[in-house]
Amino acid sequence: MTGTTSSFPERIELSGEGLVLRDWEEADLAVMPELFDHPDIAYWTPIVSPFDAAAALARLDRDRQLRAAGTAILLAITVDGGAPLGEVMLRRAPEGTEIGYAVGPAHRGQGLAVRAVRVMAPYAFEQLGAEQVILELEAENAASVAVATKAGFRLLEVPLITGEEKGRPYSLQTWGLDRP
Repeated sequence: MTGTTSSFPERIELSGEGLVLRDWEEADLAVMPELFDHPDIAYWTPIVSPFDAAAALARLDRDRQLRAAGTAILLAITVDGGAPLGEVMLRRAPEGTEIGYAVGPAHRGQGLAVRAVRVMAPYAFEQLGAEQVILELEAENAASVAVATKAGFRLLEVPLITGEEKGRPYSLQTWGLDRP
């Protein structure tokens, strides 16, 4: 990660791997609960649960605040710039430039998370000057471990990140992908 924390562009659209990653819009608010109000997402991610219309509006507002602060961007995963199928996040964090993702239950098994990570990582290298991007995930989350592996990340020999979220303890591994 570089020392700069300038704001992200007001609009971002990234294409590749058969996907278009685009900004969330007000028109997406109705579909967000279908994507994020699911036990798997509630368990494995910090996304609020239950995830309803109010949570969708709060997430959109928080996305815009984080972007303006230069901290993070949240982009809808689409195949054509249209209907969101999930989300990919890029965050500047003390531990590194982190990518995160969540795919709606109806859209899993299509490689969307792997492809979204493969599109987001070059953006982090080219636009943010990151030397490495990381994924932080629980070893028991087999789907995320598969995403990390398929996207070319390797498990880093760094201490586990431990904490508690939503009343349950977690222990996160850090996976890394170096600048090509």
